[in-house]
Amino acid sequence: MLSKSVYAALNKHMNTELFSAYLYLNMSSAANEMGFKGVANWFSVQYQEEMVHFTKFYNYINSQGSQAVVDKMTKPASSFPTLLNFFEETLKHEQFITKCINELTELAVMEKDHATQIFLQWFITEQIEEEENDREIIGKLKMIGDNGYGQLMLDKELSVRVFVPPAATAA
Repeated sequence: MLSKSVYAALNKHMNTELFSAYLYLNMSSAANEMGFKGVANWFSVQYQEEMVHFTKFYNYINSQGSQAVVDKMTKPASSFPTLLNFFEETLKHEQFITKCINELTELAVMEKDHATQIFLQWFITEQIEEEENDREIIGKLKMIGDNGYGQLMLDKELSVRVFVPPAATAA
């Protein structure tokens, strides 16, 4: 059973994961409008991953005898002036998510909630990967600069990303 503070924090973060999914869906659409189908694909896959994250929190909260509640959220950004801006905003958002996961873990430790600590370990590992991927793409975009051919090559590279669901999407 979750303490009130752990439950509230997990439920809040579950909604943050849903916001992340909507943000990446908006980014996919914006990239598509700019003609970058590969970038649109990359963000579409990112959207699907965030929905898995949302579902993991949803299932975990419910499995612990609490009720997962979806809250009203602010509208995510939908306009991004450059490809570099897309990924700089993505990295900034993922760093925020990492901070949130770390705070959740600290709360679980403080509350001596070992089950939640174990649950959150998957997300700690996931955030390392998320930030690394974003930094790699940002590095390539900084190398490319405004070179249209380079941007098209990166767009093609990002078009091959496919969604691979994790082995277990439940908590």
